[in-house]
Parts: sequence; C-alpha cells; structure tokens
Amino acid sequence: MTPASNPDSWLLLCRTVRFGETDAAGVMHFQQLLRWCHEAYEESLERFGIPAAQLFPTPGCTPAVALPIVHCNADYRRPLVCGDPLAIRLDPQRLDPGSFELRYRFSNNGEEVAQALTRHLAIDSLSRQRCPLPEAIQRWLEASALQAGVRPLP
Repeated sequence: MTPASNPDSWLLLCRTVRFGETDAAGVMHFQQLLRWCHEAYEESLERFGIPAAQLFPTPGCTPAVALPIVHCNADYRRPLVCGDPLAIRLDPQRLDPGSFELRYRFSNNGEEVAQALTRHLAIDSLSRQRCPLPEAIQRWLEASALQAGVRPLP
C-alpha cells in the first residue's frame, strides 16, 4: 500500500506533549500549537513522498517557489499536560491555483482539545510575486481531496 492510498499514514500524525513544551504550571504553552501545526505539515509532506528540501529553503539552495503562511488562527478547547498523547488530523484544501489552507484538529484520547488553521500562498522566491502552487503540493492537495470524496480540479 502506497502512502497516497492510505491517508491516515500522512494526514493523521501522533506525538506526545513533552515537558519543555509546557509552562510553569505544567500546561502546554499556547505558542506550541502553531509550532506543532507546522511540524505536522512538514511531516505530512515527507510521509506523502515530498522531501522537505524540495519545498523549504536550505543554505545555498533556494526553491523557486516559497509557501509563506499569510494567515493563522487557533482555538484551544482543553489544556494539555506533559505526557498527554496527541493526535493531529490534517485537512488540506486548495483555495485557488496559488494558495491553500490546512485545518488541524488536535485530540487527546479521542477528545478534541484544539483546532487551528494556516493559510499558505505560493510566491516566486526571487520576485516575491504570486505564482501557481508547485506540482508536488498540487498532487498532495489532490490526493487529500480524493480521500475526502472531492473531485479534483480540471
């Protein structure tokens, strides 16, 4: 079974809340949620078969297209503490030929604890002008849409 044929292998990611991710009261510090979103996004791409170096800048090698986050938000439903298991469900959706958003649902033992959203825009890394999404991201978005029963764009 290939990663694309099993969306849970790249759209459902699991981790554990670590001590260093909590505040002095032992509760997950609010800024961790958006960090976990970006880590889940990167891991999802890698599990799907898109190496991080193909999409994210590395010293001496800049990709032709950058995908900056232009909007984000998060809603916290329940505190998380050190040792809590955390499942992160990703729901990527194309917005137009040059942008997409990712909705994240965080749960602990089946109970929703948070939601978040990041919106990404494709820009040419040199001119900083909008451009179409890279082919690899388009494949990832299309596979996500097919898993959700949505027909791909023509």
